[in-house]
Amino acid sequence: MSTRNAFVRGVFYPQTCEEIEHYIAHFNAAIKEPLPSVTPRALIVPHAGYIYSGYTANLAYVCASKHAYERIVVIGPSHRVFIEGASIAVYETYETPCGALDIDLRFSELLRETFPFLSHLPEAHAEHSTETQMPFIKHYFPHTKVIEIVYGKIDIKALSSLIDTLLETPKTLVVISTDLSHFYTQEEAATLDTLCINAIKELSLESFGKSEACGMRGIQAMVMSALRYELMPYFLDYRTSFERSKDASRVVGYKSFSFA
Repeated sequence: MSTRNAFVRGVFYPQTCEEIEHYIAHFNAAIKEPLPSVTPRALIVPHAGYIYSGYTANLAYVCASKHAYERIVVIGPSHRVFIEGASIAVYETYETPCGALDIDLRFSELLRETFPFLSHLPEAHAEHSTETQMPFIKHYFPHTKVIEIVYGKIDIKALSSLIDTLLETPKTLVVISTDLSHFYTQEEAATLDTLCINAIKELSLESFGKSEACGMRGIQAMVMSALRYELMPYFLDYRTSFERSKDASRVVGYKSFSFA
């Protein structure tokens, strides 16, 4: 059986299932505000180490956890290799410390046949932007099939057309993985990240301005699709690495949204 191995286990997230469950229990105990009572069709989540962005990502999965999905499609930017277009993982299972998830191989192959920009590049799937989502998915949706798509140089409209197809498919949850600005001061990051957050809230492609995100193409493609499908964005959380590192000189920003 072919398996998408866990490459960043013990680096971006804990090595063992027990440790992951401890993190998630800690995140859930810290939730103070009520979350939106909606049925999410898509999420935007961060992908840094769990000590930095895990709480922010977990909120989005909690929002979705009350609902059943047939598949969850995780879309994230490539950090390791250059990709022209995007790569889809055509394996049978996806390894996590808490057990394997089934990959929806049939639907993955259908997507690859439908969209010319989709290929399968094995080296593209040693990618943390997508892998960091899988332990959360295994925890909240242990029997739901997953699809992993890692993109590189890609037209936003093309990526949005893929998201459109996913939104047209019943009981499919789309997960867009991205962090925000990198290595600015806390004050500078807040300014840049607020631009991005407000643009998502307003579903305004014109409002992103000089904001930065490693997954900006994914964000903007999601906004385009949300406009077409009349999905409402629900802002969940924003924070930076400062909250953990206490170093305000070079921070990374993280946010999460739910779309319903």
